[in-house]
Amino acid sequence: MGKIICLANQKGGVGKTTTAINLAASLTTLGKKVLVVDADPQANASSGLGIDIKNLTLTIYECLIDNAPVERAIVSTEIENLFVLPSHIDLVGAEIEILNKDDREKVLQKILAPLRESYDFILIDCSPSLGLITVNALTASDTVIIPVQCEYFALEGISKLLNTIKIIKSKLNPSLEIEGFLLTMYDNRLRLANQVYDEVKNHFGDMVFNTVIYRNVRLSEAPSYGKPVLTYDGDSKGSQNYMDLAKELIARIEKR
Repeated sequence: MGKIICLANQKGGVGKTTTAINLAASLTTLGKKVLVVDADPQANASSGLGIDIKNLTLTIYECLIDNAPVERAIVSTEIENLFVLPSHIDLVGAEIEILNKDDREKVLQKILAPLRESYDFILIDCSPSLGLITVNALTASDTVIIPVQCEYFALEGISKLLNTIKIIKSKLNPSLEIEGFLLTMYDNRLRLANQVYDEVKNHFGDMVFNTVIYRNVRLSEAPSYGKPVLTYDGDSKGSQNYMDLAKELIARIEKR
């Protein structure tokens, strides 16, 4: 049975898509079969894994709105055992179109449930909002990873996300848990970054991943080449960080 994990934070630019791409690639290196579900209309997770979104006939949008078969929408990547359910700018309109559907919060859950048998991990990259598509992603998931940027205002808005998770847990998905808080864009030379790190660690304790994602030029460059950092520069700090995260994630799941 595959594990469904969504990456959520309504704050933009915190490393959700970077984590989805690079955690997925690292998990495949550890022998896992992974599907990345791009639930963001910007489709950065799709293009960051080398998918040409202009030439797609089926995306997550058609699966959500037109009941297109999800197996036909999934595309392979250059990396063995790494697949993508791509997104499209049309997904912006899906928020409104999905309103009239029965069980509108559970549309994605119904799409992904049959895929559990085919993958070890399904990672959902959410948009920076708490709209209906993100609610769908949280309802479909077993756990949620919350990337937190090591900058001022990092904790601002997290209470709103935690409240949303609490509501979804009570009304839509009782088994939803927080997999962990992931500190991203960390620069240990900056006093502020260390303060944020201490603050998050003190506040959330064991729920914070031990692995920290450092600021890394190669990590920033990789998406423009349509590659995870692992294949762009496997020796970089960013690549090592995400390998460590993948190992820690697997260890956490096995421990539970």
